[in-house]
Amino acid sequence: MAEQQQQRSSRKKSSRPREKESEWQERVVQIRRVTKVVKGGKKLSFRAIVVVGNERGQVGVGVGKASDVISAVKKGVVDGKKHLVEVPLTKSNSIPHPSQGAATGAAVMMRPASPGTGVIAGGSVRTVLELAGVRNILAKQLGSGNPLNNARAAVNALAGLRTFSEVAQERGIPVENLYS
Repeated sequence: MAEQQQQRSSRKKSSRPREKESEWQERVVQIRRVTKVVKGGKKLSFRAIVVVGNERGQVGVGVGKASDVISAVKKGVVDGKKHLVEVPLTKSNSIPHPSQGAATGAAVMMRPASPGTGVIAGGSVRTVLELAGVRNILAKQLGSGNPLNNARAAVNALAGLRTFSEVAQERGIPVENLYS
């Protein structure tokens, strides 16, 4: 009898359609319960800050608001995918040059690091860098400690990065002449 139930349960599991694994990773940075005062009293809702990235040079920060946490996170993921940024990575999985970014009261400073250093950053900036695929970097949050503004400042700093070939192309000179 128990054997038959076990076979049925194993059949049910195998017949269920499996979700295809996505290349995108998502991490929830913060979930906040917010209230809105209306005529009938207080209306509760949730705000979720989500970072979405593929660890191969694309990352985005999204915010979702809904009356329950799961819906807020789903909306945050959709919003994050709308605001993706391309990050140029070097061979050592670092950034090509130092960069700074700002968003409202928060500022983030980033510097490339030698291989083996790891991600030296805190809070939501660390999450953004890890999901972008950066493995060796030094970063510092300056100003506000707000996770949303720090994540946006980090994305802003990553969006301002350019490779040597891009700079050479803009100037109309060969890459070799950049170093002299």
